[in-house]
Amino acid sequence: MNLEIPYNKGVLSIIIPDKNLIGFKSRDFILREDSEEQIILGALSNPIDSPSLYEMVKGRSNVCLLVSDITRPCPSYKFLPYLIDELKKADVNDIKIVFGLGIHRKHTEEEKKKLAGEYAADNCRLIDFEPKRCKFVGRTSYETPVEVYEEVLGSELLIATGNIEYHYFAGYSGGAKAVMPGVCSRNSISFNHRMMFDDNASAGRFEGNPVRHDIEEAAKFVHIDFIFNVIINDDKRIVAAVCGKNNEAFKEGIRIYDSIYEISTEERADIVVVSPGGYPKDINLYQAQKALESVKDIVKEGGTIILAAACFECFGEDVFEQWMYYAKDYQVLYKKIKEEFILGGHKAVAVSKLLTKVNVLLYSEFDRNVTKRIGFKKIEDIQGYIDGEILKNKEIRIAVVTNGKFIKYVG
Repeated sequence: MNLEIPYNKGVLSIIIPDKNLIGFKSRDFILREDSEEQIILGALSNPIDSPSLYEMVKGRSNVCLLVSDITRPCPSYKFLPYLIDELKKADVNDIKIVFGLGIHRKHTEEEKKKLAGEYAADNCRLIDFEPKRCKFVGRTSYETPVEVYEEVLGSELLIATGNIEYHYFAGYSGGAKAVMPGVCSRNSISFNHRMMFDDNASAGRFEGNPVRHDIEEAAKFVHIDFIFNVIINDDKRIVAAVCGKNNEAFKEGIRIYDSIYEISTEERADIVVVSPGGYPKDINLYQAQKALESVKDIVKEGGTIILAAACFECFGEDVFEQWMYYAKDYQVLYKKIKEEFILGGHKAVAVSKLLTKVNVLLYSEFDRNVTKRIGFKKIEDIQGYIDGEILKNKEIRIAVVTNGKFIKYVG
């Protein structure tokens, strides 16, 4: 079978014999062939457990929209014009868009305009989250201090936007994640993320997930008035959308997402080839690491994962980089993270744990020496490697995940 693997802004082509490929099961969900405009307007016309956006905003003088940063695939520029039009109909002219950076890097002015779109750039103030301007507003039942960006706290109406997809320890992206970690301090995020090692903190889990519950509690301190979340396909086209009250609208969104994208397999693979989905998900290793977590349950112990991720911005986070140089020694990193949870280090620990069970080959722009230092092996030719492994074992089983989506093992 001919397969195309997203890589940066292009694709890598590989051929794998059908008899060696592991198949996946998905739900038989049939999407309506509505245009993106129809999907967006349909959601705005049918808010969940909430008045319409227009009704909510009447009488307000200023509004804040929380929007995903450049490391997320959310096509905010597609739906923001429709939300802004609703606000303008209600005579709201003071509209600010705050990009939820969390601990990610700041944007250039050009990047902000590209993310929000020209219409939003012409009608709103585009603001990057500033971690130094956070204010303590409360503490969750998990003892997480909630420190939120002042620009968000000073708004009469708060709208959270984003896209829904599986997240390897928060269960799902979207919803209240626009607040935590989007516009919370590094200290707040560290407290929240320290629960990622709990067995219930896993992809596709909302109920009983301590990380997700902590996120929901944190968001209540700032009171999200309205959410608008989209579901996108591999081409980043909007295929569904929900809006309304958090977290009722969000729960409906994850129900729809599961019905479309829940994928499982009854067989584990000798080799898994995975891509985060290309740009921007493979912009750096900090982001691309999520793809490893998505497929870790479907590879045999002692097997191999081939990660195809450009990582042209290298590691993407300083602490993560420092810790990754010790990734070959899991016990050292695990002891270190248990003594003190360090944000950035948490992802290195996840990688290190994975390396105790499988081999990871990295097809990227990292040089060979750096790749080796962080516990991976650099691969220059994915097709050549697979052909060689098939020659050694004609019965070898291979799984290919082109979009970094979570695959559930049900064997």
